[in-house]
Amino acid sequence: MGSTTGGTDLPLKGGASVAVRGWRARLRDVVAGVSLASMNIPQVLGYTRIAAMPAVTGLYTVLLPLVAFACFGSSRHLVVAADSATAAIFSSALGRMATPGSPHYMALVSMVALLSAGFLLVARLFRLGFLADFLSRTVLVGFMAGVGVQVALAMLRDMLGLAVTAHNPLLQLFQMLAHLPRLSMPTMALSACVVGLIMLGDRLAPRVPLGLLTVVGAIAASMMFDLSRYGIETIGPIESGLPHLGLPHVSWNDMLALLPVTTSCVFVIIAQSAATSRAFAMRFHDRVNDNADILGLCAANAVAGLSGTFTVNGSPTQTAMAARAGARTQLAQLTFAAVTMLVLLFLTAPLRYLPRCVLASIVFTVALGMIDLRAMKAIWRESPGEYGLAMATAAAVVGIGVEQGIFLAIALSLFRHVRHSYEPHTMVLRYDTHTGLLEPGAVAAGQQTAPGLVVYRFSADLFYANSARFVADVRLLVDNPATPVSCLVVEASAITDIDFSAASDLRDLFMALRRRNIGVVFGRVSPYLRADMDRHRITPVVGAENLYTQLHTAIGAAQAIVKARGEAAIHRQG
Repeated sequence: MGSTTGGTDLPLKGGASVAVRGWRARLRDVVAGVSLASMNIPQVLGYTRIAAMPAVTGLYTVLLPLVAFACFGSSRHLVVAADSATAAIFSSALGRMATPGSPHYMALVSMVALLSAGFLLVARLFRLGFLADFLSRTVLVGFMAGVGVQVALAMLRDMLGLAVTAHNPLLQLFQMLAHLPRLSMPTMALSACVVGLIMLGDRLAPRVPLGLLTVVGAIAASMMFDLSRYGIETIGPIESGLPHLGLPHVSWNDMLALLPVTTSCVFVIIAQSAATSRAFAMRFHDRVNDNADILGLCAANAVAGLSGTFTVNGSPTQTAMAARAGARTQLAQLTFAAVTMLVLLFLTAPLRYLPRCVLASIVFTVALGMIDLRAMKAIWRESPGEYGLAMATAAAVVGIGVEQGIFLAIALSLFRHVRHSYEPHTMVLRYDTHTGLLEPGAVAAGQQTAPGLVVYRFSADLFYANSARFVADVRLLVDNPATPVSCLVVEASAITDIDFSAASDLRDLFMALRRRNIGVVFGRVSPYLRADMDRHRITPVVGAENLYTQLHTAIGAAQAIVKARGEAAIHRQG
């Protein structure tokens, strides 16, 4: 009886413990969602200035789109909402087609969101999520650091109370330096207090929702002391009420004219969202399904267009805010959407009193947290070359833009990969005098594995750019050696593919070796390599009997060739 009782009590206790932990996690996400709303609702209102849309449409971006992505996306952390990169892209293009803020302009903006949803659906059907595989961890660290610097510079203008018109971060910095004599001392003092309070609170009380408390306190102080009379700018009036669903009225010709700007937005959405979701999945050791995220982004942009707002994107800044607030699942984003609905219905009046500098100061501290100095130092210690890639990515994001920075980072990553393939490690395998095992050595004139025998390893697939390296190495090894080379063994474990150009170079090389009575044997030939050698007519030149799946059998066959040709040479001399 006692053992039975003990056996039933433990699962109950364990189950209760798991249930408590589950409720605590859900409560943490709900609190994080409320805190996230307090910081991000004012921020998306700021993005409407870039998009040239009414302020209330910023709130619409964090209502239905958040719910849609939570239902269809896979990332536990990505916040999909208004974003400065896509807002800048479509506003600059649509401003030439319609008057910013006019009904026609708003219809065009919503249609861009709907077209983006259509393009993203096509991207999902063709499984273009693989593009995110070209974003290495090094690139992601540099990308997040660049976005952090970019956002921090953008927030300084509101923190100092300066008017800046440039969109480029560096131009913004120059304009701020030129306008420094006009800064607002009360605004700067309030900003400094907020930054100091949050950074100190993060160290002393990291679990306290400081962003929420700061926003509430700032609104209360602004209402009580009328901070605007001291030159501290506030957000201002905001329309209330939920969005009306419907299709935007746009002509066929306008829709065709929107395709180029929509294409630009979609590329940025896929690249930036993938970079952000992967960066935070890496931080929290989660898995992410890029194709499912593309479907979630498709759904989010579809409901954005139907609800009269603009294109939404995976936001690095807002995702960083969510992580900092303690969010670990999309429950936080659903809470964020619920708070937004309450604000639209009941709380737009108090929100108008929030000082812009308080919002900018909160975002500024988040931006600084996006710069992962520990990761940068680790990359520097382990791989200075990749550190340069991370810094180049960060500099491109700050100096050129987020979308250009991402594409440049992908290009640099591919270039680095191609460079490794273009200049692969090559070596001659030689017998160690102590162990008798094969050890790698440098490729140099006169190097042999044994008298008359060379075992050569080429550590990459063969293609048009590196086949000349293969040919040059082999010629260096067989030309003018101390002992004439009778057989070359190619250790082919790293070679799985040969393209047309490389195959042509190899056929010419092996036929030249055959004319010099030098045998060629391949060891560790995979089925993929054998198929390529058959297709490119290399097998008849080398001889099918000289292709081996194991290295020791290939060396054994080569040693037999060396011995036979040595005996033949002695016989000729005799």
